[in-house]
Amino acid sequence: MTERDHAGRMDRIYGGQRHIYDLTRKYYLFGRDRLIRQLDLGMGGTLIEIGCGTGRNLIRAARQWPVARCYGIDISEAMLMTARAKVATAGLADRITLAQGDAAAFDPLSLFGVASFDRVMLSYTLSMIPPWQAALTQAMAVTDATGRLAVVDFGEQSGWPAVWRNAFLGWLRHFEVTPRADLASEVARIAHAQGRSHETQQLWRDYARIAWVA
Repeated sequence: MTERDHAGRMDRIYGGQRHIYDLTRKYYLFGRDRLIRQLDLGMGGTLIEIGCGTGRNLIRAARQWPVARCYGIDISEAMLMTARAKVATAGLADRITLAQGDAAAFDPLSLFGVASFDRVMLSYTLSMIPPWQAALTQAMAVTDATGRLAVVDFGEQSGWPAVWRNAFLGWLRHFEVTPRADLASEVARIAHAQGRSHETQQLWRDYARIAWVA
């Protein structure tokens, strides 16, 4: 799938949903706020969210870490329209910069004038990106040498009864969402390639997974 094809697909899926996205996702995209609280962004710190969607996470991060500079990319221009409006309404346009870009192949220097970031965040995006391993590799590539990469996404629901697991995973497929079974091994791969430490945890009986590379 080309970048243009993927962008069009995301716009078709979320062109209408973007107006109610944050309200409807509030109750099942668990772990996002936990990740934001653990970012530990100090004075002058930079954060990029890859697949920033409506900007909800970036706004929360900017408020949680008021001395940080935040950036976001998304392949869907429709979602970015909502994100820009939300950022402006929140009065954070001076601290949050948004741009359209492909998670698997973007140049932060040309988009933002910044080559790497202190924190790089992917929140419930890898499960929607077809070349997700490439996106994870790209995320590591734009993480500063002393920075941290943070990921939260759906797990395989392995700790839940089969009736729940089958129904929930089927519902996710309706939105073209696929939990990445080998997320932990891919996180380990990119960490080892850079000589970094890593950790992956299952949350709520594998409802979600959270991972760090430092």
